[in-house]
Amino acid sequence: MHFGRLFIASVSTLAFATPAVGQDAAVEAAASSDIVVTATRTQLPASALPLTIDVLDSETFNRQLTISGSTVDAVSALLPSFSPTREKLSGAGESLRGRSPLYAIDGIPQSTPVRDGSRDGYTIDPFFIDRVEVIYGSNALQGIGGTGGVVNQVTVAAPKDDGVSIRTLVQGTASGSFAGEALGGKAAALAGWRAGAFDASIGGAFERRGAFIDGAGKRIGVDGAQGEIQDSDSWSVFGRLGYDLGPDTRVELVANHFELQGNGHYVRIPGDRTAGIPSSSELGETAGDPPSNTADMVSFSLTDKNLVGGTFTLQGFYNRTRDLFGGDINSTFQDPAIDPTGQLFDQSANKSRKVGGKVTYERGIPGFDDLVVTLGFDALFDKTEQTLIQTGRAWVPETEFRSLAPFAQANLKLLDGVVRLAGGVRHEDVKLTVDDYHTLASYSDNGTPIFVAGGSPSFSRTLFNGGVIVEPMQGLRAYGSFAEGFTIADVGRILRSISEEGVDIDDFLSLEPVISNNKELGVELERGPVKATASYFWSSSKLGSRLVMNSGGIYEVVRAPVDIEGLELNLKTQTPVPGLDVSFGYSHLIGKTDSDGDGILEADLDGANISPDRLNLAADFTRGRFSARAQGRFYLSRTFEGQPADSAFEGYTLLDAYIGYRTGLGLVSLGIQNALDEYYLTYDSDTVRTFDNSRYFAGRGRTFTLSLQSEF
Repeated sequence: MHFGRLFIASVSTLAFATPAVGQDAAVEAAASSDIVVTATRTQLPASALPLTIDVLDSETFNRQLTISGSTVDAVSALLPSFSPTREKLSGAGESLRGRSPLYAIDGIPQSTPVRDGSRDGYTIDPFFIDRVEVIYGSNALQGIGGTGGVVNQVTVAAPKDDGVSIRTLVQGTASGSFAGEALGGKAAALAGWRAGAFDASIGGAFERRGAFIDGAGKRIGVDGAQGEIQDSDSWSVFGRLGYDLGPDTRVELVANHFELQGNGHYVRIPGDRTAGIPSSSELGETAGDPPSNTADMVSFSLTDKNLVGGTFTLQGFYNRTRDLFGGDINSTFQDPAIDPTGQLFDQSANKSRKVGGKVTYERGIPGFDDLVVTLGFDALFDKTEQTLIQTGRAWVPETEFRSLAPFAQANLKLLDGVVRLAGGVRHEDVKLTVDDYHTLASYSDNGTPIFVAGGSPSFSRTLFNGGVIVEPMQGLRAYGSFAEGFTIADVGRILRSISEEGVDIDDFLSLEPVISNNKELGVELERGPVKATASYFWSSSKLGSRLVMNSGGIYEVVRAPVDIEGLELNLKTQTPVPGLDVSFGYSHLIGKTDSDGDGILEADLDGANISPDRLNLAADFTRGRFSARAQGRFYLSRTFEGQPADSAFEGYTLLDAYIGYRTGLGLVSLGIQNALDEYYLTYDSDTVRTFDNSRYFAGRGRTFTLSLQSEF
């Protein structure tokens, strides 16, 4: 699909100054209007790669943020292959092409592979994001986790000119009824300074969100367990220091702190699924500590764009997250040695600490500049644990994950660019280390914690990718590709649920990776005012990983084959009306799995593992200082063969609108989400946990966001 000139990007820019990857390649990249996508780990333009890529440039991204409010919501609204969001802090079940995407910031992974807390979409304030790069389909470009694709958030760049620059944002949000409890606001600022070779940027952002109101004018129920974005405060601090060591060499230090915490002003009122009444909220005191999400990131990078004729990049990073979940008196948390009454209250927190590094060198082969080779090495060390904070018990023991991965890529231009061949290999050496530990008492028959002997399971796997691009005439491209991506099953869920005595991790835990193979065919046409793309993909994993709920209402990991295939169509064209463009996007996904272990993929993937078919329609108008957008999102109904009948999705349609005008003070804009105040049930609520009246949530009703964005 989008492997060249990208539909969503309204401007074309290069991510960095053109590197010396061979003189012909450099001239080609500099002259091209295509975008260099940093997440692809190459300085070649996206048009030279057999990948489906979308780039939400700064203008597109900020406009959608005015409507939607968060990075996850913005990506989901614009990309038909991305599932509807849960409209909660947790992103569990949200997918890209039916598989989990890898969220990254400047290429730094935000996921926790050992115990997925599903909070990786909320680790930085979007005010500090310049653009979002989305690579579709399974790939190992950024290492573990990219089975559905990569969502890379590129932070704002350093100031280009000497002097001081300031960018600010003041924003207010209200429900359609303008109820006081639903009011929210945001204030953010970023100051940049450059003096010769040195530059610095520092900024802060604070946002307060009120209660959410559905299309029927009622409060939406709070998710006390997984966490909320409604009735919450978030703040973030961002900084960047850079120094140009020479005309081609630069060092940078980037740091970010993000914290989102629920205010705990509301408690949930269970709904009634049989009567079609969703859960709501009422004023009350939240038991325990309110759910929260905290993330810290520090990265150092060195870039030399002319090292022995090639480009050398070195990046080291430290990333720490703490995901605090809500508490309750859950049967899993009970321990008669602590509270024999069976009324023990507790809540869990995921803590993850990552240290890693990436080294890449790319250049054209001397004397044969049409062949560009990229060599690199990635290292990742992750420590993750899940604890019950009220009693200090370990639910998932501290687990160390280590990944060492050398890789090589090559890109060959033939017949003066009519044909390109691309391919590469990545070798993953992974080791998991778990010390001896005890399970929670509830996992044993006699109410006594089970001793589990630790171990160090490992695997080593080589992953391949390859493809061909054909451009028989200007404006017409076609490509075919194959790529492997990998992740591991949620090890934390497996470790914490052991219910047998005498288990040794080395014998019990198979660390066999989830290898997803992505095959794809695509074509792109760009002639005159028309841009059109079509792609079809097949994604399969012989030993997949999906979530299935146990009798206690907690999701556990099931390993089974998974096959997904899908069609994606996009069209954008200028109209005879000056400044008016219209666009169309469609995604059709089919997912199958083996639910009974007989080797036949007879059951559809359910709503927790695949998104609905979807149609997007939009119209954009720009003239002078005025801009506007109207967009419709049509989530189509679907049933799930082999799944409970009440998990069928009814579908719904949302209309959003945007109006902007540039004044002497800056850009004044109004975003309207769900402009028709449609009443609907969220996709997750409609298809997952269909027995649960508490997690039966309506979607957000009409919401207004008024913003002033200024630059000085």
